[in-house]
Amino acid sequence: MRTRRILVLPALLLATGAAVAGCTSSAGIEQQWGDGKGYLSADQLVTEVAPEDRGDPIEFDSELSDGTKITAADYQGKVAVLNFWFAGCVPCRTEAADLQAVSEDTADDAAFLGVNVRDQPDTADAFTRRFGVTYPTAMDVDSGSVQLAFAGETAPNATPATFVLDPDGRVSARVLGAVDPSILRALIETAAATTE
Repeated sequence: MRTRRILVLPALLLATGAAVAGCTSSAGIEQQWGDGKGYLSADQLVTEVAPEDRGDPIEFDSELSDGTKITAADYQGKVAVLNFWFAGCVPCRTEAADLQAVSEDTADDAAFLGVNVRDQPDTADAFTRRFGVTYPTAMDVDSGSVQLAFAGETAPNATPATFVLDPDGRVSARVLGAVDPSILRALIETAAATTE
């Protein structure tokens, strides 16, 4: 696995620094990547997984905000991009338009799924309407089934966290923190090109 820190614009850091405090989802994560500041900084932590190290496909059962049942198998066959978020997370708001744009630009190669980790369906739907997000949202607050599917080396240790799965459903990349659209496009291309 390769891990890289990528600095996001300093203005973003200044604008979101204090508000990001509520966006970490694991105790102690701020000590690992936030330099003890009490929040995860606006740096991206990108982890890429080589094809031979990807392991088994991710498996989960969940429900969309409209009550539709979904499984991980519904997202196999093309690249899947899963973004873990919640409405009160400032970086989640910051990256929403970028994620939507990349989902539109890569629609032939990738399927996007939002994974809400804290809100009820009405709140999640209000967020997606406000920010123009058209891809579906899984509600993971009660069961945590989607988060648990990623437990281990590539867990969603912070919010936002974005995962890129190859067409076989294996983790190809993880981004902790708000994702840069050009980096996400490159990660989607890499995942699409590396099937078994």
